[in-house]
Amino acid sequence: MQNLIGSQWRSPRVLLLLMATAMPFSMGSWMALINNFTIEQAGFNGSDMGILQSLREVPGFLSFAVVFLLLLWKEQALALISLLLLGIGTALTGYLPSFWGLCFTTVLMSIGFHYFETVNQSLQLQWLDKAEAPRVMGKLIAAGSAASVIVYGLVYLTLDIGQLEMATVFLIGGSITALIALLAAVLFPRFPQKVEQHKKLILRKRYWLYYSLTFMSGARRQIFVVFAGFLMVEKFGFSAAQISLMFLANMAFNILLAPQIGKLIALWGERRSLMLEYVGLILVFTAYAFVESAALAVALYIIDHLFFAMAIAIKTYFQKIADPADIAPTAGVSFSINHIAAVIIPAAFGLLWLVSPAAVFLAGAAMALASLLLARLVPEAPAPGFEVRHA
Repeated sequence: MQNLIGSQWRSPRVLLLLMATAMPFSMGSWMALINNFTIEQAGFNGSDMGILQSLREVPGFLSFAVVFLLLLWKEQALALISLLLLGIGTALTGYLPSFWGLCFTTVLMSIGFHYFETVNQSLQLQWLDKAEAPRVMGKLIAAGSAASVIVYGLVYLTLDIGQLEMATVFLIGGSITALIALLAAVLFPRFPQKVEQHKKLILRKRYWLYYSLTFMSGARRQIFVVFAGFLMVEKFGFSAAQISLMFLANMAFNILLAPQIGKLIALWGERRSLMLEYVGLILVFTAYAFVESAALAVALYIIDHLFFAMAIAIKTYFQKIADPADIAPTAGVSFSINHIAAVIIPAAFGLLWLVSPAAVFLAGAAMALASLLLARLVPEAPAPGFEVRHA
Protein backbone atom coordinates (compact mmCIF):
# COMPACT_ATOMS: atom_id res chain seq x y z
CA MET A 1 0.00 0.00 0.00
CA GLN A 2 2.90 2.35 0.73
CA ASN A 3 4.10 1.91 -2.87
CA LEU A 4 0.66 2.88 -4.12
CA ILE A 5 0.32 5.94 -1.89
CA GLY A 6 3.86 7.31 -2.12
CA SER A 7 5.43 9.86 0.20
CA GLN A 8 2.94 12.73 -0.26
CA TRP A 9 -0.58 11.76 0.80
CA ARG A 10 -2.25 14.73 -0.93
CA SER A 11 -1.29 13.34 -4.33
CA PRO A 12 -3.17 12.14 -7.42
CA ARG A 13 -2.43 8.51 -6.55
CA VAL A 14 -3.96 8.85 -3.09
CA LEU A 15 -7.03 10.53 -4.56
CA LEU A 16 -7.39 7.66 -7.06
CA LEU A 17 -7.08 5.24 -4.16
CA LEU A 18 -9.68 7.08 -2.08
CA MET A 19 -12.15 7.21 -4.95
CA ALA A 20 -11.54 3.52 -5.68
CA THR A 21 -12.54 2.69 -2.11
CA ALA A 22 -15.52 5.11 -2.01
CA MET A 23 -17.40 3.72 -4.99
CA PRO A 24 -17.86 0.12 -3.68
CA PHE A 25 -19.76 1.24 -0.57
CA SER A 26 -22.64 2.23 -2.84
CA MET A 27 -22.22 -0.24 -5.67
CA GLY A 28 -21.44 -3.11 -3.30
CA SER A 29 -24.59 -2.46 -1.28
CA TRP A 30 -26.66 -2.09 -4.43
CA MET A 31 -25.30 -5.21 -6.14
CA ALA A 32 -25.57 -7.34 -3.00
CA LEU A 33 -29.19 -6.44 -2.32
CA ILE A 34 -30.86 -5.49 -5.59
CA ASN A 35 -31.85 -9.01 -6.73
CA ASN A 36 -33.43 -9.93 -3.40
CA PHE A 37 -34.92 -6.47 -2.90
CA THR A 38 -36.61 -6.43 -6.30
CA ILE A 39 -37.97 -9.96 -5.93
CA GLU A 40 -39.02 -9.76 -2.27
CA GLN A 41 -40.11 -6.11 -1.99
CA ALA A 42 -41.19 -5.16 -5.52
CA GLY A 43 -42.30 -8.53 -6.97
CA PHE A 44 -39.96 -8.41 -9.98
CA ASN A 45 -39.60 -11.24 -12.51
CA GLY A 46 -36.76 -11.72 -15.01
CA SER A 47 -38.34 -9.39 -17.55
CA ASP A 48 -38.81 -6.60 -14.97
CA MET A 49 -35.19 -6.98 -13.89
CA GLY A 50 -34.05 -6.83 -17.50
CA ILE A 51 -35.93 -3.55 -18.03
CA LEU A 52 -34.50 -2.08 -14.82
CA GLN A 53 -30.97 -3.07 -15.81
CA SER A 54 -31.46 -1.63 -19.30
CA LEU A 55 -32.49 1.68 -17.74
CA ARG A 56 -29.42 1.47 -15.50
CA GLU A 57 -27.25 1.37 -18.59
CA VAL A 58 -28.81 4.39 -20.35
CA PRO A 59 -26.52 6.88 -18.51
CA GLY A 60 -23.59 4.70 -19.56
CA PHE A 61 -24.71 4.99 -23.17
CA LEU A 62 -24.82 8.78 -22.71
CA SER A 63 -21.31 8.92 -21.24
CA PHE A 64 -20.10 10.81 -24.32
CA ALA A 65 -21.80 13.87 -22.75
CA VAL A 66 -18.91 13.99 -20.28
CA VAL A 67 -16.95 15.98 -22.86
CA PHE A 68 -19.55 18.75 -22.66
CA LEU A 69 -19.60 18.72 -18.86
CA LEU A 70 -15.84 19.28 -18.99
CA LEU A 71 -16.67 22.76 -20.28
CA LEU A 72 -18.17 23.44 -16.83
CA TRP A 73 -15.97 21.38 -14.48
CA LYS A 74 -12.50 19.91 -14.45
CA GLU A 75 -12.34 16.11 -14.51
CA GLN A 76 -11.32 15.89 -10.86
CA ALA A 77 -14.35 17.93 -9.72
CA LEU A 78 -16.68 16.02 -12.05
CA ALA A 79 -15.46 12.70 -10.62
CA LEU A 80 -16.36 13.79 -7.08
CA ILE A 81 -19.74 15.21 -8.11
CA SER A 82 -20.50 11.90 -9.79
CA LEU A 83 -19.55 9.97 -6.65
CA LEU A 84 -21.92 12.17 -4.67
CA LEU A 85 -24.81 11.38 -7.03
CA LEU A 86 -24.01 7.67 -6.82
CA GLY A 87 -24.19 7.83 -3.04
CA ILE A 88 -27.48 9.75 -2.99
CA GLY A 89 -29.16 7.43 -5.50
CA THR A 90 -28.10 4.34 -3.55
CA ALA A 91 -29.20 5.80 -0.22
CA LEU A 92 -32.72 6.41 -1.58
CA THR A 93 -33.14 2.98 -3.21
CA GLY A 94 -34.73 1.15 -0.27
CA TYR A 95 -37.33 3.85 0.33
CA LEU A 96 -39.00 3.57 -3.10
CA PRO A 97 -39.86 -0.17 -3.40
CA SER A 98 -41.94 -0.01 -6.57
CA PHE A 99 -41.18 -0.47 -10.25
CA TRP A 100 -41.14 3.26 -11.03
CA GLY A 101 -39.48 4.17 -7.74
CA LEU A 102 -36.65 1.75 -8.45
CA CYS A 103 -36.40 3.07 -12.00
CA PHE A 104 -35.85 6.59 -10.59
CA THR A 105 -33.25 5.68 -7.97
CA THR A 106 -31.47 3.30 -10.34
CA VAL A 107 -31.09 5.97 -13.03
CA LEU A 108 -29.88 8.52 -10.45
CA MET A 109 -27.22 6.25 -9.00
CA SER A 110 -26.31 5.07 -12.48
CA ILE A 111 -25.64 8.61 -13.67
CA GLY A 112 -23.22 8.98 -10.79
CA PHE A 113 -21.61 5.58 -11.31
CA HIS A 114 -21.10 5.77 -15.09
CA TYR A 115 -19.91 9.36 -15.18
CA PHE A 116 -17.52 8.62 -12.32
CA GLU A 117 -16.17 5.53 -14.09
CA THR A 118 -15.71 7.49 -17.31
CA VAL A 119 -13.80 10.35 -15.69
CA ASN A 120 -11.90 8.04 -13.32
CA GLN A 121 -10.60 5.99 -16.26
CA SER A 122 -9.45 9.18 -17.96
CA LEU A 123 -7.69 10.41 -14.82
CA GLN A 124 -5.91 7.07 -14.36
CA LEU A 125 -4.59 7.10 -17.93
CA GLN A 126 -3.44 10.73 -17.56
CA TRP A 127 -1.95 10.55 -14.07
CA LEU A 128 -0.18 7.17 -14.37
CA ASP A 129 2.90 6.52 -16.50
CA LYS A 130 2.51 3.88 -19.22
CA ALA A 131 5.07 1.55 -17.67
CA GLU A 132 3.42 1.54 -14.25
CA ALA A 133 -0.23 1.76 -15.29
CA PRO A 134 -1.11 -1.99 -15.34
CA ARG A 135 0.46 -2.62 -11.93
CA VAL A 136 -1.09 0.45 -10.28
CA MET A 137 -4.50 -0.24 -11.82
CA GLY A 138 -4.31 -3.76 -10.43
CA LYS A 139 -3.59 -2.32 -6.98
CA LEU A 140 -6.51 0.11 -7.32
CA ILE A 141 -8.81 -2.80 -8.16
CA ALA A 142 -7.49 -4.60 -5.07
CA ALA A 143 -8.17 -1.51 -2.95
CA GLY A 144 -11.72 -1.32 -4.27
CA SER A 145 -12.13 -5.02 -3.57
CA ALA A 146 -10.93 -4.50 0.00
CA ALA A 147 -13.65 -1.86 0.45
CA SER A 148 -16.14 -4.27 -1.07
CA VAL A 149 -15.12 -6.96 1.42
CA ILE A 150 -16.01 -4.54 4.22
CA VAL A 151 -19.32 -3.74 2.52
CA TYR A 152 -20.36 -7.34 1.94
CA GLY A 153 -19.27 -8.30 5.44
CA LEU A 154 -21.39 -5.51 6.89
CA VAL A 155 -24.33 -6.43 4.65
CA TYR A 156 -24.15 -10.01 5.88
CA LEU A 157 -23.83 -9.02 9.54
CA THR A 158 -26.57 -6.40 9.42
CA LEU A 159 -29.06 -8.61 7.57
CA ASP A 160 -28.35 -12.04 9.04
CA ILE A 161 -27.37 -11.08 12.60
CA GLY A 162 -28.48 -7.48 13.11
CA GLN A 163 -31.81 -8.04 11.34
CA LEU A 164 -31.70 -4.58 9.73
CA GLU A 165 -34.03 -3.74 6.88
CA MET A 166 -32.50 -3.72 3.40
CA ALA A 167 -33.56 -0.07 3.09
CA THR A 168 -31.31 0.82 6.02
CA VAL A 169 -28.34 -0.96 4.45
CA PHE A 170 -28.85 0.95 1.18
CA LEU A 171 -28.93 4.17 3.21
CA ILE A 172 -25.71 3.39 5.08
CA GLY A 173 -23.76 2.34 1.95
CA GLY A 174 -24.85 5.34 -0.11
CA SER A 175 -24.17 7.80 2.71
CA ILE A 176 -20.58 6.57 3.15
CA THR A 177 -19.85 7.12 -0.56
CA ALA A 178 -21.36 10.62 -0.46
CA LEU A 179 -19.39 11.51 2.68
CA ILE A 180 -16.07 10.37 1.19
CA ALA A 181 -16.76 12.41 -1.96
CA LEU A 182 -17.37 15.53 0.11
CA LEU A 183 -14.24 14.97 2.22
CA ALA A 184 -12.12 14.43 -0.91
CA ALA A 185 -13.41 17.70 -2.37
CA VAL A 186 -12.30 19.55 0.77
CA LEU A 187 -8.98 17.79 1.52
CA PHE A 188 -7.34 17.52 -1.91
CA PRO A 189 -5.97 20.35 -4.07
CA ARG A 190 -6.94 20.65 -7.72
CA PHE A 191 -4.25 18.79 -9.62
CA PRO A 192 -3.09 20.29 -12.95
CA GLN A 193 -3.53 18.36 -16.19
CA LYS A 194 -0.36 17.16 -17.91
CA VAL A 195 -1.95 17.66 -21.33
CA GLU A 196 -4.96 19.88 -22.03
CA GLN A 197 -7.80 17.61 -23.13
CA HIS A 198 -9.93 18.15 -26.23
CA LYS A 199 -13.38 19.52 -25.39
CA LYS A 200 -15.13 17.84 -28.31
CA LEU A 201 -16.16 14.34 -29.32
CA ILE A 202 -13.30 12.31 -30.74
CA LEU A 203 -13.79 9.36 -33.11
CA ARG A 204 -10.67 8.25 -34.93
CA LYS A 205 -10.47 5.51 -37.52
CA ARG A 206 -7.18 4.26 -36.13
CA TYR A 207 -8.89 3.47 -32.78
CA TRP A 208 -11.38 1.07 -34.41
CA LEU A 209 -10.00 -2.05 -32.70
CA TYR A 210 -10.18 -0.38 -29.29
CA TYR A 211 -13.79 0.61 -29.99
CA SER A 212 -14.61 -2.96 -31.08
CA LEU A 213 -13.04 -4.56 -27.99
CA THR A 214 -14.89 -2.05 -25.82
CA PHE A 215 -18.24 -2.78 -27.51
CA MET A 216 -17.88 -6.53 -27.05
CA SER A 217 -16.76 -6.07 -23.45
CA GLY A 218 -19.94 -4.12 -22.68
CA ALA A 219 -22.18 -6.68 -24.35
CA ARG A 220 -20.53 -9.63 -22.65
CA ARG A 221 -20.38 -7.96 -19.23
CA GLN A 222 -24.15 -7.52 -19.14
CA ILE A 223 -24.69 -11.27 -19.24
CA PHE A 224 -22.66 -11.57 -16.06
CA VAL A 225 -23.84 -8.45 -14.23
CA VAL A 226 -27.56 -8.94 -14.89
CA PHE A 227 -28.10 -12.67 -15.04
CA ALA A 228 -25.36 -14.45 -13.07
CA GLY A 229 -26.52 -13.01 -9.74
CA PHE A 230 -30.17 -13.42 -10.72
CA LEU A 231 -29.46 -17.11 -11.41
CA MET A 232 -28.25 -17.54 -7.83
CA VAL A 233 -31.48 -16.13 -6.40
CA GLU A 234 -34.01 -17.58 -8.84
CA LYS A 235 -32.53 -21.06 -9.47
CA PHE A 236 -30.64 -21.78 -6.27
CA GLY A 237 -32.71 -19.71 -3.82
CA PHE A 238 -29.83 -17.67 -2.35
CA SER A 239 -30.81 -15.17 0.35
CA ALA A 240 -29.45 -11.61 0.44
CA ALA A 241 -27.06 -12.69 3.22
CA GLN A 242 -25.81 -15.63 1.12
CA ILE A 243 -25.33 -13.36 -1.91
CA SER A 244 -23.28 -11.07 0.34
CA LEU A 245 -21.09 -13.97 1.44
CA MET A 246 -20.52 -14.94 -2.20
CA PHE A 247 -19.55 -11.36 -3.04
CA LEU A 248 -17.31 -11.33 0.04
CA ALA A 249 -15.39 -14.39 -1.20
CA ASN A 250 -15.31 -12.86 -4.66
CA MET A 251 -13.64 -9.67 -3.46
CA ALA A 252 -11.23 -11.53 -1.20
CA PHE A 253 -9.86 -13.30 -4.28
CA ASN A 254 -9.66 -9.94 -6.06
CA ILE A 255 -7.58 -8.45 -3.27
CA LEU A 256 -5.09 -11.27 -3.65
CA LEU A 257 -5.06 -11.68 -7.41
CA ALA A 258 -5.86 -8.30 -9.03
CA PRO A 259 -2.34 -6.89 -8.37
CA GLN A 260 -0.88 -10.11 -9.81
CA ILE A 261 -3.11 -9.74 -12.89
CA GLY A 262 -1.78 -6.19 -13.32
CA LYS A 263 1.78 -7.54 -13.17
CA LEU A 264 0.87 -10.29 -15.64
CA ILE A 265 -0.43 -7.75 -18.15
CA ALA A 266 2.75 -5.68 -17.76
CA LEU A 267 4.82 -8.84 -18.33
CA TRP A 268 2.78 -10.57 -21.06
CA GLY A 269 1.43 -7.55 -22.89
CA GLU A 270 -2.14 -6.76 -23.83
CA ARG A 271 -2.56 -9.26 -26.67
CA ARG A 272 -1.75 -12.44 -24.76
CA SER A 273 -3.59 -11.26 -21.64
CA LEU A 274 -6.80 -10.53 -23.53
CA MET A 275 -6.66 -13.85 -25.37
CA LEU A 276 -6.31 -15.69 -22.06
CA GLU A 277 -9.29 -13.79 -20.66
CA TYR A 278 -11.57 -14.59 -23.59
CA VAL A 279 -10.69 -18.30 -23.73
CA GLY A 280 -11.49 -18.49 -20.03
CA LEU A 281 -14.79 -16.66 -20.48
CA ILE A 282 -15.90 -19.03 -23.26
CA LEU A 283 -15.46 -21.93 -20.83
CA VAL A 284 -17.13 -20.10 -17.92
CA PHE A 285 -20.22 -19.01 -19.86
CA THR A 286 -20.68 -22.47 -21.34
CA ALA A 287 -20.52 -23.96 -17.86
CA TYR A 288 -23.07 -21.41 -16.59
CA ALA A 289 -25.55 -22.65 -19.19
CA PHE A 290 -25.66 -26.16 -17.74
CA VAL A 291 -24.71 -25.74 -14.07
CA GLU A 292 -26.90 -27.63 -11.58
CA SER A 293 -24.71 -27.27 -8.48
CA ALA A 294 -24.93 -24.15 -6.32
CA ALA A 295 -21.31 -24.60 -5.23
CA LEU A 296 -20.10 -24.83 -8.83
CA ALA A 297 -22.19 -21.78 -9.76
CA VAL A 298 -20.48 -19.79 -6.99
CA ALA A 299 -17.07 -20.94 -8.21
CA LEU A 300 -17.94 -19.88 -11.77
CA TYR A 301 -19.10 -16.51 -10.47
CA ILE A 302 -15.79 -15.90 -8.71
CA ILE A 303 -13.71 -17.01 -11.71
CA ASP A 304 -15.84 -14.88 -14.03
CA HIS A 305 -15.32 -11.79 -11.88
CA LEU A 306 -11.57 -12.32 -11.71
CA PHE A 307 -11.45 -12.08 -15.49
CA PHE A 308 -12.90 -8.55 -15.17
CA ALA A 309 -9.55 -7.39 -13.79
CA MET A 310 -7.95 -8.36 -17.09
CA ALA A 311 -9.99 -5.60 -18.77
CA ILE A 312 -7.10 -3.40 -17.60
CA ALA A 313 -5.42 -4.60 -20.81
CA ILE A 314 -8.01 -2.82 -22.98
CA LYS A 315 -7.33 0.45 -21.13
CA THR A 316 -3.54 0.16 -21.34
CA TYR A 317 -3.77 -0.83 -25.02
CA PHE A 318 -5.56 2.46 -25.66
CA GLN A 319 -3.11 4.39 -23.48
CA LYS A 320 -0.26 3.14 -25.68
CA ILE A 321 -1.88 4.03 -29.03
CA ALA A 322 -3.63 7.28 -28.09
CA ASP A 323 -2.83 10.93 -28.63
CA PRO A 324 -2.54 12.18 -24.99
CA ALA A 325 -5.08 14.96 -25.67
CA ASP A 326 -7.65 12.36 -26.83
CA ILE A 327 -7.86 10.50 -23.52
CA ALA A 328 -10.74 12.37 -21.80
CA PRO A 329 -13.09 12.67 -24.81
CA THR A 330 -12.34 9.12 -25.93
CA ALA A 331 -13.09 7.83 -22.43
CA GLY A 332 -16.60 9.25 -22.78
CA VAL A 333 -17.06 7.91 -26.30
CA SER A 334 -15.73 4.47 -25.33
CA PHE A 335 -18.13 4.23 -22.39
CA SER A 336 -21.00 5.07 -24.75
CA ILE A 337 -19.81 2.38 -27.17
CA ASN A 338 -19.47 -0.02 -24.24
CA HIS A 339 -23.13 0.60 -23.39
CA ILE A 340 -24.74 0.41 -26.83
CA ALA A 341 -25.40 -3.29 -26.38
CA ALA A 342 -25.81 -2.85 -22.62
CA VAL A 343 -28.96 -0.78 -23.13
CA ILE A 344 -30.52 -3.48 -25.31
CA ILE A 345 -29.24 -6.77 -23.91
CA PRO A 346 -30.76 -6.80 -20.38
CA ALA A 347 -34.34 -6.20 -21.58
CA ALA A 348 -34.06 -8.41 -24.68
CA PHE A 349 -32.26 -11.21 -22.87
CA GLY A 350 -34.67 -10.87 -19.95
CA LEU A 351 -37.37 -12.09 -22.34
CA LEU A 352 -35.04 -14.84 -23.59
CA TRP A 353 -34.45 -15.79 -19.94
CA LEU A 354 -38.15 -16.57 -19.54
CA VAL A 355 -37.80 -19.14 -22.34
CA SER A 356 -34.28 -20.53 -21.72
CA PRO A 357 -31.74 -19.27 -19.14
CA ALA A 358 -29.14 -21.55 -20.75
CA ALA A 359 -29.48 -19.71 -24.08
CA VAL A 360 -28.58 -16.43 -22.35
CA PHE A 361 -25.25 -17.82 -21.15
CA LEU A 362 -24.48 -19.58 -24.45
CA ALA A 363 -24.93 -16.19 -26.13
CA GLY A 364 -22.33 -14.86 -23.69
CA ALA A 365 -19.93 -17.62 -24.78
CA ALA A 366 -20.45 -16.59 -28.42
CA MET A 367 -19.63 -12.98 -27.51
CA ALA A 368 -16.44 -14.13 -25.78
CA LEU A 369 -15.46 -16.01 -28.95
CA ALA A 370 -15.96 -12.86 -31.04
CA SER A 371 -13.79 -10.96 -28.55
CA LEU A 372 -11.07 -13.60 -28.84
CA LEU A 373 -10.94 -13.13 -32.61
CA LEU A 374 -10.58 -9.36 -32.12
CA ALA A 375 -7.86 -9.79 -29.48
CA ARG A 376 -5.72 -11.66 -32.02
CA LEU A 377 -5.45 -8.36 -33.92
CA VAL A 378 -3.85 -6.50 -30.99
CA PRO A 379 -0.11 -5.95 -31.67
CA GLU A 380 2.55 -7.35 -29.37
CA ALA A 381 3.81 -3.78 -28.82
CA PRO A 382 0.97 -1.28 -29.47
CA ALA A 383 2.00 2.28 -30.36
CA PRO A 384 0.70 5.24 -32.40
CA GLY A 385 0.79 4.11 -36.01
CA PHE A 386 0.87 0.44 -34.96
CA GLU A 387 -2.61 -0.02 -33.56
CA VAL A 388 -3.52 -3.28 -35.34
CA ARG A 389 -1.54 -6.45 -35.94
CA HIS A 390 -1.40 -7.41 -39.61
CA ALA A 391 -0.95 -11.08 -40.58
